Amino acid sequence: MPSKRYRLKLATWIVVRAVEEQSPRRVNNPDDAAHLALEFATVADDDREHCWVVLFNTKHRYLMHTEVSVGTVKASLVGPREVFGPAVCEGASSILLCHNHPSGEPHPSSEDRELTRRLVECGKLLGIKALDHVIVSNGTGRWFSFRDVRKV
Repeated sequence: MPSKRYRLKLATWIVVRAVEEQSPRRVNNPDDAAHLALEFATVADDDREHCWVVLFNTKHRYLMHTEVSVGTVKASLVGPREVFGPAVCEGASSILLCHNHPSGEPHPSSEDRELTRRLVECGKLLGIKALDHVIVSNGTGRWFSFRDVRKV
């Protein structure tokens, strides 16, 4: 019996926003950042740490986000190269770093604190402001913001 051939039709769409049209997403405070991070964590609902960087223009309007690391239950390897690479390529003026803690506990570890310190310093060198680093917990909706340490 002769083999059957299949033809795959592929379509690509490119969505372009008009120059004068602003992005509807804006981050004005740690609550906005936490809600955005909770959305990402909900989509990646598993037992691993995920880290995302969100890029913003000069008016703190959302440009895009990208996942920069997927780790284990306890850790995720993140470095300045992975975080600021997309920001430089896209011409972002500021970033928001966010990651989840699968344990359900949003308190930062000493590694989280050191990473945040290093990224703020690297951002200063590049002229890209690190707006915040938000840690969200899986399943509980609790979060921690390095910008607003009163919230936990």
